[in-house]
Amino acid sequence: MTVFASYLIGLREGLEATLVVSVLVAFLVKSDRRDKLPQVWVGVTGAVALSVGFGALLTFTAANLGHTGQELFDAITSLLAVVFVTWMIFWMRRAARALSGELRGKLSDALEMGSLAVVVMAFLAVAREGLETALLFFASVQGATASAAPLIGISLGLVTSALIGWGIYRSALKINLTKFFTWTGLLLILVAAGIFKYGVHDLQEANLLPGLTTYAFDISAAVPADSWYGTLLSGMLNITPQPSVLEVVAWVVYLVPTLFFFLRPQRTKSTPAPASTASAA
Repeated sequence: MTVFASYLIGLREGLEATLVVSVLVAFLVKSDRRDKLPQVWVGVTGAVALSVGFGALLTFTAANLGHTGQELFDAITSLLAVVFVTWMIFWMRRAARALSGELRGKLSDALEMGSLAVVVMAFLAVAREGLETALLFFASVQGATASAAPLIGISLGLVTSALIGWGIYRSALKINLTKFFTWTGLLLILVAAGIFKYGVHDLQEANLLPGLTTYAFDISAAVPADSWYGTLLSGMLNITPQPSVLEVVAWVVYLVPTLFFFLRPQRTKSTPAPASTASAA
């Protein structure tokens, strides 16, 4: 259902932002710089406000366009969301281990520059996650039949991520973040494949791509669109009972190579041998 897809987005993106804030707060507390905590929260609040405003702008723009313009706008936001979420998944997979040290280094530099630099640093660290969340959420709920369901899902995801982040900060929870981001990354790749398919469908609706009525298959008899499992497939993976050939091609073209590169073992950098060892060899 759309609730689960939205929940996954809120949980994944929310936890990334929560981890960023936790690192900043923990660094200030351990460095005995609690006086700078208000500046961090000002930056975080500003980033949240920007993200909410960006989401509202997307919704307002889509609601005030004609049919063709709305389809084109939905297609563009869907394709942008796929690009951002794909980049984010691979970036987090590669940089998760070094994220804490990188943030601490940037905050140390910001502390030397003054309070405004701390506000800007906290704002930028959280704003990226917030803007990605707003764009991905908007793209994922296009065509949702229940308007309240996506909002409930993403709200629950954000609350869950905040609780997990607080537990990690207080050392009450010990979770394997590498496994967490791997499994949620896999699920988000499936969600992104559905969003990409929906973006292609919108381009067909806007008459920019052909083949809207050239169907790849029709399983509406076996998987009715109004059934619970039809709603689950449509809301979670954007799989519809009667997709066009181009939609199916787009889904496969995105999903197969993305999964291949995501699941491929990461190469570890080899440590160069000491000079003495090399000469002895």
